[in-house]
Amino acid sequence: MVGKLLLILLISLVILDAWVQAKGKKSQKTKRNNTMILIPKTFRGQKIIPEIEWSTDSPSSSSSSPSPAPHLALHANSTAEYLTGVLSTRVIPAAYAAAILIGIPSNAAILGTLGAKTKTFSAAILYFSLALSDLLFLLTLIAKVLYHLNGNDWVFGEALCKVVTACFYGNVYCSIHTLTCLSVKRYLAIVHPFAYKGLPKRSCAIWSVLTVWAVFFAGTVPEFLVRQSYHLPQLGITTCHDVLPLNDRSYSFLPYYKLCLTCAGFFLPFLVTVISYMSIIHQLNKSHHDWAYYIKTSTLVFVVFAVCFAPSNVISFIHYINLYTSREEHFYIFYSVAVCLCSLHSCLDPFLLSLMSRSTGSKSNYLTFKGKTVSISV
Repeated sequence: MVGKLLLILLISLVILDAWVQAKGKKSQKTKRNNTMILIPKTFRGQKIIPEIEWSTDSPSSSSSSPSPAPHLALHANSTAEYLTGVLSTRVIPAAYAAAILIGIPSNAAILGTLGAKTKTFSAAILYFSLALSDLLFLLTLIAKVLYHLNGNDWVFGEALCKVVTACFYGNVYCSIHTLTCLSVKRYLAIVHPFAYKGLPKRSCAIWSVLTVWAVFFAGTVPEFLVRQSYHLPQLGITTCHDVLPLNDRSYSFLPYYKLCLTCAGFFLPFLVTVISYMSIIHQLNKSHHDWAYYIKTSTLVFVVFAVCFAPSNVISFIHYINLYTSREEHFYIFYSVAVCLCSLHSCLDPFLLSLMSRSTGSKSNYLTFKGKTVSISV
């Protein structure tokens, strides 16, 4: 079933790519005369002179700030409709608030429980790292909820805007790679038990965590290199990351970097996770022991992985193709909804970790392999 879903996804992407390429050929001549600058996955804006006065009924939130944000003119009416609509000011913050209310206490409980177990079994180190990343993400998400409820008007300054944006995207890749590390660990324990038994598990877990957090910081660096908050005189609000300049050279590197990060941060780990769990389930189905609980747990982890992370990353990839071929930005609305769904992983991870820990370190499992029996802890 998983293989069929993956095949359908790949075929859909190939068809979409062929369609957008055919569509892009119509405007190929005009594009050669323009500077080809991809735009980050945000709405587009055009820089204007800050001294220009705009008539508006809404007071400017940045007027009281000691360092007012630069002004941007909106590129499309649909952007204004989104920024002032119910979706971005009520529905999205409500979903974020639900994730916060469930995720903060549950992740804190996981941290308290695993704090004393990191020395007893290696998987606890990975679980602890994932819970810590989710907790930091949820704490910064509080500012994002207030931002949306305030009519997408950011009043906390540029520095905090960068921190919130960086933690938001960095946590996604940190969580993806942590789940991938757990899938590889279990793949080795089940499919190659003798090789796994000889590994320095604690050292491997520590190096895996260090690598994951290196990916986390690598994913956040670009967000600190560019300005994230801009004032929109037409609406009288200051947005955080939602609207960025159209042709500003300082943003030219960001989309290419994020395209590479999407491939290395999602598509590659997703492929590794799929192969690992399919191999695990295939191997366990051949054994003579009752591994039904473990198979269900592993399948649930994969399903949550695919449901929470796949939509936002796939839509992001399509969004970049649209920007490259037709410079259309409407996909950002779908992306914002998918990112909202993506954030739910932070409140689901603790329950997944609780299920996984029941088969990790709690007892020894025995697997027969080529006439030999080995005791493993997965």
